[in-house]
Amino acid sequence: DMLSFWDVAIYFSGEEWEYLGPAQWNLYRDVTLENYNNLVFLGLASSKPYLVTFLEQIEEPLVVKKGEVTTMYSGKKCYTCKDCGKVFEKKKVFQSHYRLHVRVKTYKCEECGKSFRFPSLLSRHYRVHTGEKPYKCEICGNGFPYPSRLSTHMKTHTGEKPYQCEVCGKAFHNPSILSTHKRIHTGEKPHKCEECGKTFRDSSLLSGHKKIHTGEKPYKCEVCGKDFYFRSKLNIHKKIHTEKNPYKCEVCGKVFDNRSRLSNHMKIHTEEKPYKCEVCGKAFHYLSKLSKHKKIHTEKNPYKCEVCGKAFDYRSKLNKHKKIHIEEKPYKCEVCGKAFHYLYKLSKHKIVHTEENPYKCEVCGKAFDYPSRLSDHKTI
Repeated sequence: DMLSFWDVAIYFSGEEWEYLGPAQWNLYRDVTLENYNNLVFLGLASSKPYLVTFLEQIEEPLVVKKGEVTTMYSGKKCYTCKDCGKVFEKKKVFQSHYRLHVRVKTYKCEECGKSFRFPSLLSRHYRVHTGEKPYKCEICGNGFPYPSRLSTHMKTHTGEKPYQCEVCGKAFHNPSILSTHKRIHTGEKPHKCEECGKTFRDSSLLSGHKKIHTGEKPYKCEVCGKDFYFRSKLNIHKKIHTEKNPYKCEVCGKVFDNRSRLSNHMKIHTEEKPYKCEVCGKAFHYLSKLSKHKKIHTEKNPYKCEVCGKAFDYRSKLNKHKKIHIEEKPYKCEVCGKAFHYLYKLSKHKIVHTEENPYKCEVCGKAFDYPSRLSDHKTI
């Protein structure tokens, strides 16, 4: 028989569950979620068990009534409904019953409209809006809304990364981040936007994406007043005002305003190209470059000019093309005043003033100011 989640689940009696302390609670929660994530990665999880959903929603230990989570009676697994107290011996019967309660979410947040099944979950959710962070790190002073977040944060100080990806070897502080990371390798994007159909690896990315449709920009710069969809973008923007680039490349000395850009840059020195095209085998430093490359094989040109209908494979090419219609020529020669649509056209033009002819014929030695003229010469 195939291994199921319930075969590897940890069971407590009602009395044992009530005696779990905060540290034991966090350990129980992390181990249970890690077991489920491993089953997902192995393709052995047909559907998400109710216990996993329950643990993902609960961020901190709470007083749980006897029987609120799966319990054991007389050595036999029993499934007790935490809403009505009804007990079931068969898992499938219990799951069918439990779904009746799951569909109902009666406690609604007045700020954002999000609904919850328990008032305790709603109370904890309010911390998102109030900014309350009662759990402080004794080392750096950072605050967190939940003890589980503080526990995860503490690993950044100890350097502990016990959860390792079996595919690429990258390690993480907690199992949920590892589970999300694994989707890079599998290509799984289970979270779909109902507005545009775009899919994402995890729910937080989908939540951030939805703000694009609503126009909501809740994160505002206190210096210049600029608004942003995401807090991460605001943090990056703030460095413009402080003029700090704290992330420095030890190889070439180049500095960056955030760690992710430094990490991307380091691939140039290591020649690491982890993103490989399944069609032709070409490898790339960045996932975005691979995504653009794939369009060569599909022959799709999704970026269409609304004026003339011409289509392009990249948005940057479309933007360049649009300048032809609006007659915008932002690149001006300082010597003669001639203007150009594109920077590379201006660079080529400047050679006229410097009298340089860098493009030389290997046969006769004649030099030209533009590569196109050299090409014409070679056909003679």
